[in-house]
Amino acid sequence: MSNRTALDQQQPTAAALNRSYLWMVASVAAISGFLFGFDTAVINGALVFLRRQFALTSLLTEIAASSLLLGCLIGAASAGLFSDRFGRRKSLMGAALLFCASAIGSALANSFVVFSFARLAGGLAIGLASALTPVYISEIAPQQSRGQLVSLNQLAIVVGILAAYLTNWQLAALGETSWRWMFGVATIPSAGFLFGLVFIPESPRWSITHARREDGYAVLAKIAGEAEAQIELIAIEFAAAEKSGSPRELLLPGLRKRLFVAISLAVLQQISGINTVLYYGSVLFTEHFRGESARAALGANVVVGLVNLLCTLVAMVFIDRWGRRGLFLVASGGMAFSLSVLAAALHFATISPVVIFASVLLYVGFFAVGLGPGVWVYMAEIFPTRVRGRATSVATTALWTACLAVTLTFLSIVQALGASAAFLLYALLSLVTFFFVWFLVPETRGKSLEEIQRMWGR
Repeated sequence: MSNRTALDQQQPTAAALNRSYLWMVASVAAISGFLFGFDTAVINGALVFLRRQFALTSLLTEIAASSLLLGCLIGAASAGLFSDRFGRRKSLMGAALLFCASAIGSALANSFVVFSFARLAGGLAIGLASALTPVYISEIAPQQSRGQLVSLNQLAIVVGILAAYLTNWQLAALGETSWRWMFGVATIPSAGFLFGLVFIPESPRWSITHARREDGYAVLAKIAGEAEAQIELIAIEFAAAEKSGSPRELLLPGLRKRLFVAISLAVLQQISGINTVLYYGSVLFTEHFRGESARAALGANVVVGLVNLLCTLVAMVFIDRWGRRGLFLVASGGMAFSLSVLAAALHFATISPVVIFASVLLYVGFFAVGLGPGVWVYMAEIFPTRVRGRATSVATTALWTACLAVTLTFLSIVQALGASAAFLLYALLSLVTFFFVWFLVPETRGKSLEEIQRMWGR
């Protein structure tokens, strides 16, 4: 066995690993996930009131839902540059400030244009955070619990989504101006995120690869003990010294395939249609559950959020036991099945609305078990440290581009083809995801970040 392999297979002992500190740092970083989930999902309930407040057409409704996503795309595209230059932690601080500004601006907006720009600022924050938080957590986490810790960010996202649904449901009682409170309450966790970032360290891998060896070593030692920190330091420095890490390196043969896989997984996660439910669920339930109030539709969203949360917890428990690839296959196959049932239920008027609701819950559950947390974990661990920020930024930009495309076109597709045909299309795309994973996605469970690089190199 080579020295490098021996180093990779060393794992911190239970006694050496500072689990409380590790989980504290990961939890603070994951607050960005909560804000990510809250800000993306709050529009679901607010749209019911915004459409009346500003007399929105279907096109303007799509713009209202998508202005945030355009910011996400821009933020994700710039995340690699900022994180590689200024560090993961300082870049997340910038995102926290943008979260605060967006919450206040959206709540106080006196026109549709002002509202859209405020949401755009929130999107910039989400784009930065969505690219950086999984990277940050993966760079502080030991290999045996990396999947679980990075999935903590996805858990925070779905908790944020559920919190948005619950908040919308309760605040809907305030009447036509309730949407302002729905957006404004996000100021509190945004300020908490900024405060928490003051007390966590910079990524040790970023520090070591940017001539701050002692700072990086100190963090590693605090997490895993002196002996393990020395082993990890040698492995990180060896991996960082292999190549320069220039932007052009992403197009070299050693990285092209993994970049293709990361971008493809990111796009497939979105074009399988998850945000049609998360963003337009209240509209869908209002139209297909005749006689029910807007508040009842928001209550249905709460159930969707609960299923999302519970299944994400299942993913956290099993992602480091069953692996990423197995969960991807189960999830994409189950999503294809449940979307097919949903399409059939929408097509045949005689089918009970209960079947519609049950198929939506089943679809969200399968997504949350696999593609929801798994794609973020996978993108954050398959690239070398020297290009991880830029590579993850590219993949996350592709993800938000796909998300924007789906959100901007969903209502138009429904108007052109009908809801049944629209969800059948997403079922077919879920099936494409299944076969893509089957043929092109290797397993990374149980390997260190440095060992994963050599696996892909082979």
